[in-house]
Amino acid sequence: MTPDHPLGEVLRDGDMFGLRYERTLRHSPERVWRALTESDQLQHWLPVDIVGERREGAEITAPFWQAVVDKYEIADATLPGRILTWDPPRTFSWMWDRDTLIFELHPTEHGTRLVFTTWVVDTTAGVDKTAAGYHVCLDQLVELLDTDAPRPFIDRDASVYEAVYAEVIDAATVKDS
Repeated sequence: MTPDHPLGEVLRDGDMFGLRYERTLRHSPERVWRALTESDQLQHWLPVDIVGERREGAEITAPFWQAVVDKYEIADATLPGRILTWDPPRTFSWMWDRDTLIFELHPTEHGTRLVFTTWVVDTTAGVDKTAAGYHVCLDQLVELLDTDAPRPFIDRDASVYEAVYAEVIDAATVKDS
């Protein structure tokens, strides 16, 4: 299967895996920022909400949306977090449990170039599944921005991209060896 949007890049730093995705968006950095940081927007593309004060250094919680909890039978439905960088509308980074998520917004002539990088600490689920999941999240984000009425987030199937990302990860592992 060919993804709708460019694949993410697999990064390695020792035993740590990172993923970097870029999306060219036809929307202003301010509009993209709202989609990345406001709960009424997050519910359409990210499996968790961000609860707490939006400022650098703030301790937050990241509760999974109820539909996600139900579908995946998640026992620990709320994870801790902390906002690392809060620089509207340019950079937003935060810790989600032990993973780091970094969103960088670069204005362009026709909108915004979004660069999303995440460093994944717990790879027990598989980096290919994580990469596929974030790919689908970003597809959903693009649909939200473009339509304001995306299909239900929970109906998206990340497994269709897992084999594609498994090949990318294998190539990165061989290259890194």
